[in-house]
Parts: sequence; structure tokens; C-alpha cells
Amino acid sequence: MTGTSDFLIVGGGIAGAGAAARLAPDASVTVLEMEDALGRHATGRSAAIYIRNYGNATLRALNAASEPVLTSPEGICEESLLSPRGEMLIATEDELDDFNKYLNGAEGMEMLTADQAVALFPLLKKEGIAAAAIEREAQDIDVDRLLQGFARLARRHGARFVINAPAQRISRSAGVWRVETPNGVFEAPVLINAAGAWADQIAGLAGVARSGLVPMRRSAAIIPPPDGVDVSGWPLVASASDGWYAKPDAGKLMVSPADEDPVEPHDAWVDDMVLAEGLHRFEQAVTMAVTRVERSWAGLRSFVPDRTPVVGYALDSDGFFWLAGQGGYGVQTAPALSRLVADLCFDRPSELPENVVEALNPARLF
Repeated sequence: MTGTSDFLIVGGGIAGAGAAARLAPDASVTVLEMEDALGRHATGRSAAIYIRNYGNATLRALNAASEPVLTSPEGICEESLLSPRGEMLIATEDELDDFNKYLNGAEGMEMLTADQAVALFPLLKKEGIAAAAIEREAQDIDVDRLLQGFARLARRHGARFVINAPAQRISRSAGVWRVETPNGVFEAPVLINAAGAWADQIAGLAGVARSGLVPMRRSAAIIPPPDGVDVSGWPLVASASDGWYAKPDAGKLMVSPADEDPVEPHDAWVDDMVLAEGLHRFEQAVTMAVTRVERSWAGLRSFVPDRTPVVGYALDSDGFFWLAGQGGYGVQTAPALSRLVADLCFDRPSELPENVVEALNPARLF
């Protein structure tokens, strides 16, 4: 198989599919995915929640810009991708500094008493809560509908998705990038690096300076709630120091140690000791004991040093476009970032504030 297009996107997760959906109406696009399905890694292992106040100031601006699309996803799917959940932050006495840092600059956060926090998440130990607050507008995201909706939109405009196509060699000649894969050779004047945890490896293959991106493992487990307890209407609850979080999931609880262990890019798996330690921290905050883990998994959240995504053309190589470093914010920022990709590629004004676009610019890293 061979192919020539205007844009060649490496990576078929939420970032690559979103970029394809926004580029395809005005250009020819090919997406190369190394796995046998789209969204196999970080996208498919997301906690699947929209939290307006999650991340630094740049990320919070991207979250806000994405919300209208998630609520009214015209062209992507027929109805909202969001459903009510809420996100509650709790702090022990030792976590009050972290709690106050999170609330600094936050919008829509409501302070709660310990009694109110326990009323919302009845498993919590009241005596351990020194402070609590809730973002009631935090909502679950239907990640698969968003990913598949982006892919359908891209395909309707002629984009091609090629699976089982990991990049083996990348070269540039006469203004054209050439990517060789086991499933064919593909060319385009613009190469968009949306390879997630593998983004710096793609840069290395292309002879482009690496961004300093570090993949970090994040683990999670599904545990049953106490017998007879309906958790479906409870909010996500998280410790202010990022020691753990828990979220209702199909009648059970998803609990994560909120780990961020640097690893090489790979198909991540759970470190049993890390998971056990995280479940222990969860147990210290609640009245239940964890007696059974029904299943567990891990994914990779990839960050550059300033923990802000990298979006824009590389300084050191023509036609190489970064779309990487989304960390744990990739799904909820995808609507805003996919529009920005198209605006930058087509040299159009962006709806995002200038300072936000500049904060994403790869130039800051080099």
C-alpha cells in the first residue's frame, strides 16, 4: 500500500483522530496507527471525565474551550458526550496546602463541610476530612463515542485510517515526508506527530529534536462496593495530594493510586505494589475494606517538563508538526486542540487566546 496526502498523522488516538476530523474538510489526510484499532493506549484507558479545573492555567483554558463541543458535538455525534458526575476534592490536615493550590484560580468550585462531603460519598470517614470542595459541573465523557465520532467525521471528508502501520523509517526529501511502515509507504509535505507516549521516538526517527517528553504510568482497578450500596449517583472523589481517586463505574468503583511513574513507551501494565499502596491510601479515607479487585489496568500519561501540551510546527524541521504531551488531559482538551491544529496548519486565526496558543508553542522547549 502506498499513499500521498496533504497531511500525514502518526497516531490514531483521540489527538490524531480529532486533528484528522478538522483537517479533512479542506485537505487530504492519512492517519497511521501502529495498533490494530484506534485509541488502543491512552485514549482507551482514560478516566473519562471532564473537569474544568483540571491542570494548569493553559489546560484550564483548553478545557473551557472544549466544553461547548463536548456538550453539542455537531458533526461528531447527535447528542451530548457528557453526563452528570461531579468531582469532589477532599483534604486531610496535611493536604491543606495542596487543596488551596488547586482552588487557586479555579472556577465553579463550591466549598463543603465534612458532613456534606460524606452525604455525597457516604463511604468517606468524616473525621479525616479537614476541607472539601466540589465542582458540580464535572461530567463523565463518552470517550468511545468521541473517538469514533471524530473518525467518522474524518472519513466522511475522505480521510484514510491505516492500522497495523507503525513507523519504521521516516525521511524527508524535496519538501515531502516519507514514512515507511509494514503496511505501506506514505508521503505528505506535513507530518503531524500525534503518537502519544511514542512522540519523542517519532521525532528521533524523523531527525527532529526531541521534546523531553516522559511517559508516566497511571494505574486503576475496579472494586465492588459494599453489598447493597448504590454508588451510581456519587461524584468522583480525589485526595488533594493526588494520593488516590475513586469514581463510580457501571455500579462499581474505579480506584486509582494516581501514580505517575516514569517508564519507557510500551503497552502498560499494572505494578501490583503500586496498586496495593494506592488502594491502601483509599482504605485509610473510607469505611470499607478492599477485599477483591475485579480487574486492573494501566495507561501512559505523557508530559514534557512544563506539563503543558506541545502543539505547533517544529523549529528545526520544515513540515514537522507537534501534537503531543497532553498528559492526562488529552480527551477533554481534544476538541479545542483539534481546532487549533487546523487553524495553525491552514494559517487561520484561532479562537483561543493568543497567550494560550503561545504557551503551547514547541519553541518554548528549545
